[in-house]
Amino acid sequence: MSQTPLIVIIDDDASVREALQGLLHAVGFTTEAFSSAEAFLQSGRLDDTACLITDIQLRGMSGLQLQAHLSASGARIPIIIITALPGDGARALAAGAVCFLTKPVISEDLLTCIRWALDRSHGDPTNPRQD
Repeated sequence: MSQTPLIVIIDDDASVREALQGLLHAVGFTTEAFSSAEAFLQSGRLDDTACLITDIQLRGMSGLQLQAHLSASGARIPIIIITALPGDGARALAAGAVCFLTKPVISEDLLTCIRWALDRSHGDPTNPRQD
C-alpha cells in the first residue's frame, strides 16, 4: 500500500500556512503546518517528513538555522526555502536547499519543486526552475 508523503510547512504567518496547506491538499498531498522551527523539531514528525517548506524569517530559529541544524544532525529531508526577502537564496541553495522561491509563491513553481524534491529523494537528479 502506498502512503501519501507528508509535506511539512513552517511559516509564522498563519495566512501563508493556510494558503499553502489548501493548495497542497487540493492536489492530494498530506500536510502538517507549524508556526516555528522549534515547534516542528519538538513535534516528533521529523522522521515522517518527506519534504519541508520553510520561510527564512521565522520567530526564534530561522529557516536557514533549521536547515543547518537538520544537516548537522544527518537528516536528509529535502528543503524548499521561501521568503519575501530573496537576499539569502544563494546561501540556502549552497547549503543544500532543493529550491528557493520568493513570495508570493507561484503555485506551479512550488508544485514543481515539491515533485522534484520527492523524486530527488528517490534518485532523480533533474533540477526544477529556481528563482
